[in-house]
Amino acid sequence: MVSTRANSALPLRETVAGPGLFLLASLVSLLGVVATYWLFVRTTTGQYIDESALDEAVAVYGRAAKASLGFLDALPTIAVVVGAGGLLYAAIVKRRWSAALIAFAAAGLANLVTQLLKAYVFTRPYTGIQTLMENSLPSGHTTAAASAAGAIFLVASPAWRPFVGFLGTTFAVAAGGATLVNQWHRPADVIAGLLVVAACLAPAGWLVIRTGQRWNTWDGFGSHWASSRLWLSLPLLIGLGATALAVAMLVKIAPGSGVESTTHYFWAGLSLIVISGYVIGTAATWLFAVSVRQR
Repeated sequence: MVSTRANSALPLRETVAGPGLFLLASLVSLLGVVATYWLFVRTTTGQYIDESALDEAVAVYGRAAKASLGFLDALPTIAVVVGAGGLLYAAIVKRRWSAALIAFAAAGLANLVTQLLKAYVFTRPYTGIQTLMENSLPSGHTTAAASAAGAIFLVASPAWRPFVGFLGTTFAVAAGGATLVNQWHRPADVIAGLLVVAACLAPAGWLVIRTGQRWNTWDGFGSHWASSRLWLSLPLLIGLGATALAVAMLVKIAPGSGVESTTHYFWAGLSLIVISGYVIGTAATWLFAVSVRQR
């Protein structure tokens, strides 16, 4: 006969997903950073595409600069306030101290890694393309925004993670797009920043689930409006739209077309930022959804 005490302990013995998928996600993201650097910084073609997108941002700068520049100036403060506020709420109100500390450490690591890669690891060789030789990959502003959003995602309840993931991804994509509009960063810089955050936060995500088994349970997709599958399908639709735009822009100026680009590279670069951001966000939402326990 099983005692009442033993029965009450059973939920704690239920295993959560192993670290395999989280470590794989981190490794794929890290390889993505290296691939992005090699393609868009170490090759002539990649530098040309990336630099052209940056140069063509001038065409839309006048219309969008005032709003996006103000946003960028305030972005570090916004990221700190949003991230710290979310973590403090989770720690004090929800009593998820371990999760908050893990998320804080992972977000800090992502920002540190970005600065180390930019300053000491990656260099920008001359490949015949006229450009500033100072390396700017990965983007620090993008990393700050994405890591703040990612930290909140980690400590959010499973039922709220799909919605929080969509909002956080949108915030990070907007921050990265603003750096391109204002000619602060090339598209590849932004994409690398997003991937650095994914690489650092993925292992931390498994630790959060592992140490917070009591609250990392949910009733599955559709059990709450914030856990609707809409928050998975909507970013995919946005990503498909951005993909169509990128393909259309690049096909229009393909060799032999006779069309000279005016803003085509800019829109293609902005589309790549949107695609990368929402793919990473959707993958994170799915990974956590299948890894936490269902009641």
